[in-house]
Amino acid sequence: MNTSIKDNHDNGDPRRKKIKPYARLLTMLGEQLIKNERIALMELIKNAYDADADWVKVSFLNFGDNYALTDNSKIIIQDNGCGMDSNIILNHWLNPATPEKKRRKSHTTPKGRVLQGEKGIGRFAILKLGKHITITSRTKNAETENTITYDFVKYDDDFTVTGEKNENLFLENLDVIVDTIAPPKTISGKEVRLGTRTINQNSHGTIIEISHLKGKWSESKVREIGKDLFKLKSIFPHKSNNKTDFEVYIDKDGVAQNYTENFEEHFTELLENRAVLKITNGIYNEDKAEFHFTMEGYKRGEIKLSTSDPLIRKLSIFKNHFNPERLTKERLITECGDFEFNFYIFDFSNKAPLKYELQKPDKDIIRPHRIYLYRDGIRVYPYGEQEDDWLHIDQYRGTVSAGAFLSNDQVVGVVEISHKNNPDLRDKTNREGLIDTGNATNDFIGLLQTLLAYIRAHPYKQYQTDLQDKKAQDIFRGDLIQKEFEFLKDALKEHPSASQMLTKAEQAYITERNYLVGRAEKTEDLAGIGLSVEVASHDISAVLHRALETLDGLIRDTMHDDTDIAEVHKELSALRGSLSFVQTQLKDIQLLFRSTKQRRKNIKVKDVVEKVERIYAHLLKRQNIEIELEETGSPLVAKTTDAVLLQLLINLFDNASYWLDGENIKNKKILISLDGNEGKMIFADNGPGISTEDAPYVFEPFYSGKGEEGRGLGLYIARQLLERSDYAIYLADIKAEKKLSGANFVISFVTEEN
Repeated sequence: MNTSIKDNHDNGDPRRKKIKPYARLLTMLGEQLIKNERIALMELIKNAYDADADWVKVSFLNFGDNYALTDNSKIIIQDNGCGMDSNIILNHWLNPATPEKKRRKSHTTPKGRVLQGEKGIGRFAILKLGKHITITSRTKNAETENTITYDFVKYDDDFTVTGEKNENLFLENLDVIVDTIAPPKTISGKEVRLGTRTINQNSHGTIIEISHLKGKWSESKVREIGKDLFKLKSIFPHKSNNKTDFEVYIDKDGVAQNYTENFEEHFTELLENRAVLKITNGIYNEDKAEFHFTMEGYKRGEIKLSTSDPLIRKLSIFKNHFNPERLTKERLITECGDFEFNFYIFDFSNKAPLKYELQKPDKDIIRPHRIYLYRDGIRVYPYGEQEDDWLHIDQYRGTVSAGAFLSNDQVVGVVEISHKNNPDLRDKTNREGLIDTGNATNDFIGLLQTLLAYIRAHPYKQYQTDLQDKKAQDIFRGDLIQKEFEFLKDALKEHPSASQMLTKAEQAYITERNYLVGRAEKTEDLAGIGLSVEVASHDISAVLHRALETLDGLIRDTMHDDTDIAEVHKELSALRGSLSFVQTQLKDIQLLFRSTKQRRKNIKVKDVVEKVERIYAHLLKRQNIEIELEETGSPLVAKTTDAVLLQLLINLFDNASYWLDGENIKNKKILISLDGNEGKMIFADNGPGISTEDAPYVFEPFYSGKGEEGRGLGLYIARQLLERSDYAIYLADIKAEKKLSGANFVISFVTEEN
């Protein structure tokens, strides 16, 4: 208790009372607060780490088969740390929630370690393990050793005296035996067996002996603890920290238990040689609100990714996390601090190329790992466990879009924080993750989700796109099969029956090919129509909604005798204007639909541009986008159909308006340049433009720079439609064709015949 609070009898104030906790508070701090025996044991091991121990030995003694408990079972945790003197024991260890560790948190130990514990209640993890505990501790060069004995065997879990009803004890009624022994007997430089080696025990450290054990133990539980201990410090190859400066050993009745097997070597080999993408040396700089990392594997290079980049700000996960008040033109305001990260992305599909192919044993090694979190080099639990989804990846894949996020199975990673850089990212009291208060934790998780969504939408999507069977497309487009038929026919000239069979096979192939080409073209037309009609239908619906409201008002007003005819006429005129707009829009949209009546003809491109501009008029006005149309030479004419030009321009307008939709873009503009002499149109905007990484893929099917918000079909279909008329669309690659600072598309209406 705080000694500054006086006893009630000292000041005579009957209102002043003391908080008097029941002894069962220890159950809540140990038995109920700590999730399981694994976490409890890890807390005691972390205490040894804080004490600058080089090693910790966990011994399971007198257990039966499969770690069945016996009356003599006990667990002993031994380390060679700095130990505790009587002052620390009396004034800190025995005082729950001591502020001492929190005060020392800003300092490092003599070995340079940052203290992991700060709340001063992790020591009660021992009560999760057993009811009788003896702690022996000795400091360096001390002539004595100190013991602490907890003997709670006679109490049940609610600290009711066994055999006596309703006798609940208060915390102050519990006795803990503290003794000083001279000369030291237990920690006195004896030999200790650590795995396969025997060393002389230091003359300092701590030994915790726990008996009258609680819970149940098994081989699998101890194996999981062994794996936990293996991952206590980072197991990732990018880290240079030396794991041998703090080693943990497990034995059972004097026999070393090794649960790592050859796991580390195989795991490291998979990370280095089978990951499609390796994101290493990653840093989030909060002052600049930027990610910096090195990408290796399928893509290579040094990447700087700002949170002001449209590729980031357009991601739905980013928009959901960070409201506009926290965004400026230059940067995002976050409160989590700087952090480091490394991610390894695998391809679990059966279509992975040989270089990245994973066999079942490989997948079995990768799957149990997730994204681990380390603070000052020591793991934060339970992040990284197979069943833990702390970044809500599986949740988003199930509720938003599976294609928008990498699956937990295929990503192995490590994120590193520190007390110095991330003071607001604090552990929960029960050591089950981070405290979810304020913006710090939400910002931290939101940034990681955003980065992973970007990786999925861009470099990993590019990898998938390049895996498409382009060889088959080349065969199809190059008529290679037809050439093979000609070769075979020439070879079989002297074999009439075989030649006749080959001719039949060729005719069947041509028939099937023409059928499939026709089906593909119809499908592309319909897909393009569906994409193109979206914006137009949105405006039509809005206008029809207003028209119905006007009509409802007229019906209501004409029910009264004093109806103002002039006002009715005015409302009817407005209604006619709305319906006229709908008629015009529908007439323009009707041109999109495939029809036998639509034949290729000479069409002035300017006329179609103006039709599409009308369709997008409301959206462009709402976003304050200026349209400029410039003409050079004679009128630009294309020999095609209205449907082709409409779909082309609707997709270009749609993309431009999407990327221009941002507060940080001033003087938004779309420029359409028509050059009849050169036979080309340039469609440009002053948005963020197309990144170098995305440029090779913008015309590929199902690839979209918009991430999960895009379908990746618009530009692909536009290119397909133009190619049917021997026209082309490409990104401007020379200065003369780049009209504005953003995306610049060039459409050539010149064919080889011309």
